[in-house]
Amino acid sequence: MKIGVLALQGAVAEHMRMIEMLGEEAVAIKKVEQLDDIEGIIIPGGESTTIGKLIKKYGFDSALIEFSNKKKPIFGTCAGLIILAKEINGTKDIHLGLMDVKVERNAFGRQRESFETDLEIKGVAEDFRAVFIRAPYIMEVKNDVEVLSVFDDKIVAARQGHLLGVAFHPELTLDPRLHHYFLDMIKEYRR
Repeated sequence: MKIGVLALQGAVAEHMRMIEMLGEEAVAIKKVEQLDDIEGIIIPGGESTTIGKLIKKYGFDSALIEFSNKKKPIFGTCAGLIILAKEINGTKDIHLGLMDVKVERNAFGRQRESFETDLEIKGVAEDFRAVFIRAPYIMEVKNDVEVLSVFDDKIVAARQGHLLGVAFHPELTLDPRLHHYFLDMIKEYRR
């Protein structure tokens, strides 16, 4: 399988390493046309406002919505979760508006409040090491969104059909289980 990582800003190389660790081909996506050649895409962490502006500037906004409409899986991590969300607390600006969740940005504090913790993630692991850096969290889920993990009474991982969003950085560990879960989602939607 060919899995894309949106390469506009953020932890691109780290996500690509995880995909390759699992034996699949990773592609850095820098042009809209490349979306035709992949079966799923990861929107990495970084700075959500910057990523959002670059998505719009390079035409990825409508292209990623079309990608999603074809039921091709999308995995958003940290800022990628904010990019996927239908609602961002305190602002009318949304980026893709695909996942029926409301998110709070920088919900665990600034850079110096970054931390790691073990999470139970439904269908993935009972002990997944999660790295939180200026992380958001999901305030509300609607319709058919399934909560996969909660930390400190805050939703930090959820899935809605072919969309997966997490508030942390799974690519900053050497644990490929969450990326493996995403690859299984792609296989499920290929059928």
